[in-house]
Amino acid sequence: MEVLDENKIKKCLTDHGIIAFPTETVMGLGIYFDDEIAFENLNRIKGRPSDKPYTLMLANKQNIRDFAYLNEKDKLIIDAFMPGPITILLRSKPNLPKWVDLGTGIIGVRVPDYEESLKVLNAAGKPLLVPSANKSGENPALNGLEVENIFGDEVGYIIDGEAGKQKPSTIVDLTKGKINIIREGPITLEEINKVIGE
Repeated sequence: MEVLDENKIKKCLTDHGIIAFPTETVMGLGIYFDDEIAFENLNRIKGRPSDKPYTLMLANKQNIRDFAYLNEKDKLIIDAFMPGPITILLRSKPNLPKWVDLGTGIIGVRVPDYEESLKVLNAAGKPLLVPSANKSGENPALNGLEVENIFGDEVGYIIDGEAGKQKPSTIVDLTKGKINIIREGPITLEEINKVIGE
């Protein structure tokens, strides 16, 4: 486990490696979104089926339009709640690598409001695909030592620290023309409807 080092983060990710870092809820694993080799490695170490997309985590909400189509309602929600504890499902653009949305045409995006996560995203230099740091079906790690115990050297760079243990983010599906809450979290449907005037 190490303190955050920008050069080491970039080297690990560029070499198709997997990093681990604290998020506001649990420890997360991260790979470059456009690295298919790393995507396959991530599925392998998590024991996760390859038909379930990972969340795209970005440092800046302005970059969401590079990956997804946005209407006026989407923009209002993004401006009001990002960065923050919300994951938004959007229609993905067709230029994305096939493993990012796995042919679903839908992508989940997150812009965290958590200093440790933002440091990592800024050091990485581009968005990451980020699941929780756990084997599929098991409890996620809450600190760097737990990540090391679960994955050993399968994770190339573990940033030491404690996850924030906050409530998991609200997940909202905006792909069907109406607001659909997939998982309730800190941001409520009532708050979202107030922003969009419904």
